[in-house]
Amino acid sequence: MNRKHWIIGAAAGVALGGAIAGGAAVAHHAFAAEFDGKAPVLLRGKVTRVEWINPHAWVHMNAVGADGKATPWMVEGGTPNTLLRAGIDRNSLKPGTEIVVRGYQSKDKLCKPACKANGRDVTFADGRKVFMGSSGTGAPKDGSDPTDR
Repeated sequence: MNRKHWIIGAAAGVALGGAIAGGAAVAHHAFAAEFDGKAPVLLRGKVTRVEWINPHAWVHMNAVGADGKATPWMVEGGTPNTLLRAGIDRNSLKPGTEIVVRGYQSKDKLCKPACKANGRDVTFADGRKVFMGSSGTGAPKDGSDPTDR
C-alpha cells in the first residue's frame, strides 16, 4: 500500500470512529435531557418484554389506568449490569410479570409508539422494591437512589 492509500484509509478510519463515538454520545443522555422531573408517574401492569441493552435497559409494559384501559409504556432503567447488581434479572422481569413502577414521564408526552418514562424503582407482586435507575443521572433526589443518602 502506498502512502496516498494509507492516508486515505487512515482518514476514513478516523471519520468512522468519530461517527460511532458520536452516536454513542447521543444515545447516552442525562435525565433532564429527556425526562421531566415534575411529571412523576406510577405505573401498574404487566411486563411485555425487556430490552437488555446498553447504555440503558428498557422495560416494556402495559400499564392499566384508573379507567381499566391498558396503555403501552417503555420504562428506562439503568444499565443491565446495574439492574443485575440490584437484583433484577431476566427471570424477575419475564413477560406477564406484574409490577409497579415509580418514575418520571418523558418531556415529549406524545406516547407514540408508547409512553416513555425513566424508572426510579420497581415493586414486585411479593412486595420487594428495587431501585432501577442509574445513579448520578440528574433525576430528582427522592430517596430512591441509594447513593443519594
